[in-house]
Amino acid sequence: MAEERAHQLRSLHQPGKPVVFANVYDAPTAEVVATLPATEAIATASFAIAAVNGCADDELDLETNLTALRRIIPVALKHDKSITVDLQDGYGDQLEHAIKSIIALGASGCNIEDRDNSTGYLFPLDEAVDRIRRAISAAKDAGVPSFVVNARTDAVMKDHDVDEAILRGRAYLDAGATTVFVWGGPKRGLATAEVVQLCQAFNGRLNVIALLENGLSVRELTEIGVARISIGPALWRHAMDSFRQKAEAYLDHGVEMRR
Repeated sequence: MAEERAHQLRSLHQPGKPVVFANVYDAPTAEVVATLPATEAIATASFAIAAVNGCADDELDLETNLTALRRIIPVALKHDKSITVDLQDGYGDQLEHAIKSIIALGASGCNIEDRDNSTGYLFPLDEAVDRIRRAISAAKDAGVPSFVVNARTDAVMKDHDVDEAILRGRAYLDAGATTVFVWGGPKRGLATAEVVQLCQAFNGRLNVIALLENGLSVRELTEIGVARISIGPALWRHAMDSFRQKAEAYLDHGVEMRR
């Protein structure tokens, strides 16, 4: 059953007909997304999971992440949706344990970053490639050879280096990654020409973030030919903006009534 779910998730990654993820961060958001007719699969966002647990993204440890996933993954499975989870930088020596743990919970894929959260620097290329191989090997050991690894590179975010992102991304694909996630950062993003260049370099096996405002839309990214689209912690940010606005309205109304 686990291999079937992973194979189904992998099959959704089609260049020019991408899988689109509205990333979730707790059981209620997973329930909302899982019940939407357009949802094909579910993905988590570590930044948002960290935020609701009171810590920064780089401070989210494996056990806290797993605790959240123990609530989120059953929701996805209840609705017959495969799920891929954000494993950040893979948690060092805990990588194999992390992969086998999320597979045991029911996950069919994961994100792994090539930036070391403890230092803020990119892992050397050979080490980053080895981490992709280790993740895939651990999944095979767990009986899920079709496990989806979405290999994230922060070469553009850290150094504005698209050529380095292409070098790394091709190496990750050769190591067995299903797709490469290129992240330009919340302020910089990616220019249209850069997405086109990356998409061509990876034969469409590219994951990028779509933005509802001031960025490439799902339609535009589909036309470019990417295989995977996500929105990261955007839904969490929208939820917090709405919470803040409503809280201010209630509190302001209370102040007015007491005057």
